[in-house]
Amino acid sequence: MSTSTTASVSTHILDTSVGRPAEGVAVRLAARAGCEADWQKLGGSATDADGRCKDLPALPEGTTHVRLDFETETYFAKKQAAAQQDAPALRDSENGRPVFFPEVTITFAVVPGEHYHVPLLLNPFGYSVYRGS
Repeated sequence: MSTSTTASVSTHILDTSVGRPAEGVAVRLAARAGCEADWQKLGGSATDADGRCKDLPALPEGTTHVRLDFETETYFAKKQAAAQQDAPALRDSENGRPVFFPEVTITFAVVPGEHYHVPLLLNPFGYSVYRGS
């Protein structure tokens, strides 16, 4: 929850290769106060069955930049193991890896009092992100 002195962040992931939420993706949150400041690791969570991370840590007062790190390789490796019939994706992937982007890092600026919902649209060979509502 944002306050007048802090911002808040939420996210969800849609796996566009299957048109479903991406469950079980580890998400880490970091913040900093100013472009020259060091990143402060705040903790993390994992997406639920709806692809949402509902329990990300609160941002500290003075946060100006936020970083979300999504552990995508583990998600796609589990998905690939469960669906061995997906031969074209395995054939086309580099070195037999099930995903081209092993992790996705999104960095964005925030202002106090605002809530930032940042959805990730994900597939094994691409991703897109935007500020949601």
